[in-house]
Amino acid sequence: MSLPETRGKLRRMVANMVRRPYRYWLVAALIVSLLTYAWGQITQRRGDQVVSFDPATQTCGTDGSLRYCIYRDRRGTNGDILYHLHGRGLDERIWNDDTYLTAMVQSEWQRNAALPPTVVELSYGSTWLLTPKGEKADSGLLDDMMRRLPAIEAKVGRPQRRLLLGESMGGLNVLIAGLSYPTRFAKVAALCPGVYTVSPFATFSEIRASAKRTGADPKMIFGVWMLARKYAANNAEWQRVSPLTLIERAGPSYPALYLSNGLYDAYGNFEGTQRLADRARGRGVRTEWHPIYGGHCGTDAASLAAFLVSD
Repeated sequence: MSLPETRGKLRRMVANMVRRPYRYWLVAALIVSLLTYAWGQITQRRGDQVVSFDPATQTCGTDGSLRYCIYRDRRGTNGDILYHLHGRGLDERIWNDDTYLTAMVQSEWQRNAALPPTVVELSYGSTWLLTPKGEKADSGLLDDMMRRLPAIEAKVGRPQRRLLLGESMGGLNVLIAGLSYPTRFAKVAALCPGVYTVSPFATFSEIRASAKRTGADPKMIFGVWMLARKYAANNAEWQRVSPLTLIERAGPSYPALYLSNGLYDAYGNFEGTQRLADRARGRGVRTEWHPIYGGHCGTDAASLAAFLVSD
């Protein structure tokens, strides 16, 4: 093809693009979409890291609005009962999930040939907070749970000791239960618990300053604010369940505490949990404090498993 012919063909192509540009944009968009799809297929996760362990046997039931599952290690148990209160969005069937931290705890017990407690997973749904009965319609779950434990123990058997374990929302709940009824429980393990130095009934500027200081995600803080106000009507009711208030009446006879929190917790719980550990030690409470270099609910499974089966 001669140079004049080539130039003529190029001019015609440009003219066509000017007259009908949508066709070329459509082709370009299609190519971009195909490339994006292909990159997504190449880079997507193909699976999950799972924990190698022998799952506990599971028996589930209900008592009023409380749902529960009883888990027993197939090798046997040590006579204690561990009540596990799960985090937000989970339920009473999480204990044997091979991608969850509870599977890591079971794996540690089995690797070290330690007989674990019988585990009773408790749930009032995906989101709930243990509070005494107050002005809010949803309050009173603390009273309800404590009233229902004897019926569960009638099926499980009278325990040598009662232990509490919870993470995130459940971490706050086990602190409320253990510090409100200290004679009923021997140990409380609270992982990444929702403990704050500022009340959810504080001023907006105080809450904003707390979020900035702790690096908390504002969306997370708003969710916590909504949850607290669903179960507590005012600051006086909140202080009835705030761990930082409850610990002020504690002493050496209180349940032993295991507290852990990630430095970069998006919920901003590190500051409050560390302060709780300091106050607990100051009151003579046996306390293990495990600061974690990580995010929300990063957990040292080995020390946690050891704490739960130690004397």
